Amino acid sequence: MNFLEQKIIEDGIIKEGNILKVDNFLNHQIDVDILRQIAYELKRRFRGKEVNKILTIEASGIAIASMLGHLYDVPVVFAKKSQTANSTDDKYVAQAYSFTHKVSNNVFVSRPYLTAADKVLIVDDFLADGQAAMALIDIVHQAGGEVVGIGIAIEKGQQRGGSLLREAGYHLESIAILDTMDYQTQSIRFKEQPPQPVRRQAQ
Repeated sequence: MNFLEQKIIEDGIIKEGNILKVDNFLNHQIDVDILRQIAYELKRRFRGKEVNKILTIEASGIAIASMLGHLYDVPVVFAKKSQTANSTDDKYVAQAYSFTHKVSNNVFVSRPYLTAADKVLIVDDFLADGQAAMALIDIVHQAGGEVVGIGIAIEKGQQRGGSLLREAGYHLESIAILDTMDYQTQSIRFKEQPPQPVRRQAQ
């Protein structure tokens, strides 16, 4: 069991409807040590890949992407879900369905922030049906850039997103992959992954 699986067992809460609540350490209140470990582990798993930009979608993926951008020393871009007064018409747009919120959003990135020269690592906190990831892939392709990988903190292995992305040939790495969840017993089982090296904590 890796560090994130252990944290989910300790602090995650299963809600009715196959929803895993981890907002006490990942997507509302943030455990910075867990966030740091996620970033280091994702960088380790994508070692050898040339990355010059990190891309995520607002809002929960931003913290992970920022920490990873710091490790790579590259810019972080996040796709926005809503127009603001200073939004530009010069943008790449794609549609993403949110499994959690049960709504579709047009997400966008302003054109100056993604180019054909970019080798992009897409990052997010959750992967369910894969709609957010596919929207980000679409945006990268609109810009003429290259998706070099997709890094996820928690993948819902019971849903089709991971399979679709892997079958499409993308290098997808998920630190924790949920296999089964039981609301009544609050029990979680994870899919087996290759053992990862033990990381020593920085002093």
